[in-house]
Amino acid sequence: MKKYYLPLALLCFSTLLEAQTDPRIYEIVNSVSTQRIQNDITTLVGFGTRHTLSDTLSETRGIGAARRWIKKELEAISKDCGGCLEVFYQRNLVKASENDRITEDVWVVNVIAVQRGKKHPNRYIMMSGDIDSRVSDPNNATSDSPGANDNASGMAGTIEAARVLSKYSFDNSVVYAGLSGEEQGLFGGRGLAAYAKENNWNLIGVMNNDMIGNTTGVDGVVSNRDFRIFSEPVPPTETERERRSRRFYGGEVDGISRQLARYVHRTTQTYMPEMNPMLIYRLDRFGRGGHHRPFNDAGYAGIRIMEAHENYTQQHQDIRMEDGIQYGDLLEYVDFGYAAKLTAVNAISLASLGWSPPTPESVEIGGIVEPSARLRWKPVAGAKGYKVYWRDTTSPTWDHFRYIENVTEVTLEGIVIDNYFFGVAAVGQDGHESPVAFPSGVFRN
Repeated sequence: MKKYYLPLALLCFSTLLEAQTDPRIYEIVNSVSTQRIQNDITTLVGFGTRHTLSDTLSETRGIGAARRWIKKELEAISKDCGGCLEVFYQRNLVKASENDRITEDVWVVNVIAVQRGKKHPNRYIMMSGDIDSRVSDPNNATSDSPGANDNASGMAGTIEAARVLSKYSFDNSVVYAGLSGEEQGLFGGRGLAAYAKENNWNLIGVMNNDMIGNTTGVDGVVSNRDFRIFSEPVPPTETERERRSRRFYGGEVDGISRQLARYVHRTTQTYMPEMNPMLIYRLDRFGRGGHHRPFNDAGYAGIRIMEAHENYTQQHQDIRMEDGIQYGDLLEYVDFGYAAKLTAVNAISLASLGWSPPTPESVEIGGIVEPSARLRWKPVAGAKGYKVYWRDTTSPTWDHFRYIENVTEVTLEGIVIDNYFFGVAAVGQDGHESPVAFPSGVFRN
């Protein structure tokens, strides 16, 4: 195993590779269409209600008509790219005994499109939006429930990302998912997470988009720049050994979902600096849930991307005028340009991950009672090099790095292990990098 010693004086140098950005990413940003997103949100609202228990037979109203339209849109996109998408329904029967929001047995049907990777077809990165909607009573399946922002915006964004990214070829597979049953208990996500397990998907991560169209908050704040990225600290599937290790070596805020959130944050700041991504160190909004959670429960990395300033008068509300306030999730309250920006955030993150090599495995750290830090890891197939990252223990982002090639062990001279957190990312031939791997072991020799 080759070792590489980096004197402190050399740590500020960069290679040409580190300074480059990919012009294709800028193309992707510019290709996202506000008008197409507006059209798709308008179409989804036009189905009247998309409640999980609503009509499935009508061609014009209810969740059945909505999911058939979504499937046709994805199939049309696939036709335009020569059949590059595998489009199918993924369904699960949910019994009325599951909870009090399921009043009768119902098939929860997701619409899935897979853009198969050329090099690593079993490595997947997913963007999702929700098909279903609701009013004040979660069991009301008949009243008009436009769900313009919650969550036609996220569903339209997912369709638009498929339109844009289908023009490109990726090393890893990209999944565009329309999930059902979210308002009744996150059933669509639970079903697809189980499907991923059953089919041995190597799922890099899930970017769940739930409400990406509102810019005027109930608190009076108006912003079309801010957005939030929610992520859990560590997977709920961690072992007792991993929990004990965290106590002594850190990692409380360095789980796989948190690394995915940082990846989206960094990609946005690099290619869309006009946007303000906010890392929220919480699984979801206080006391609430979203469709990334079932994937987290299964041990996958998953985050929620959404607007920063919510208006609760437009969420889960009967359409009505009360005390001079218009309630309801209506089309008129959606900022389509903002939804396009957050769609672009997703698309460039999907693309960057789609072109990235696998995340390094078995990253170990050493340097106890030494004036340096040492890291080593297994070689990553297809990696041109690696970025060794470090940051202050109180910093939310990876702030320092060194790029190296042809080695899988490095000593950072003058970087005292006690004062920083460390991680390693693999870098591909075109400069795209994997999410950071936090050390999972310690070595002393």
